[in-house]
Amino acid sequence: MKYAFVIGLFLVQILGYSQSNKETVASQKADDKLLLTIFLKHDQSMNLNEIEKIRTDQGFYKNFPPEGVSVVNWYVVMGIGQMVVLELPASKLAAVNLAIERTAWKAFKTEIYPTYNLYPIVEGKLENKAKVSY
Repeated sequence: MKYAFVIGLFLVQILGYSQSNKETVASQKADDKLLLTIFLKHDQSMNLNEIEKIRTDQGFYKNFPPEGVSVVNWYVVMGIGQMVVLELPASKLAAVNLAIERTAWKAFKTEIYPTYNLYPIVEGKLENKAKVSY
């Protein structure tokens, strides 16, 4: 009887863990989007025409961003190159990496950073509430 009670407790813990784990996995799948900031750093030994030729020849404009990935913004950062922010499901991270490796390398040196939007948290703390929209 004592063993049946211990086994029963063990099963309740496993089933409870299993159920809560399934709920966690389901909520993660629904909310698995992330932002990714990519710096495409100019190689200053080449001029813009040379960089554009490499990028075009390698299929950058046809293959970037991969399907299922959205461009949030794309800026020129003078003295550095270009900064691209993407929104993507976590499952597309490898596809973004491959697209960069296959089509941007040689034209650019790259740096990639996971990113998140802190503004909604900071906004309430700012005394000056002005936000410029371009």
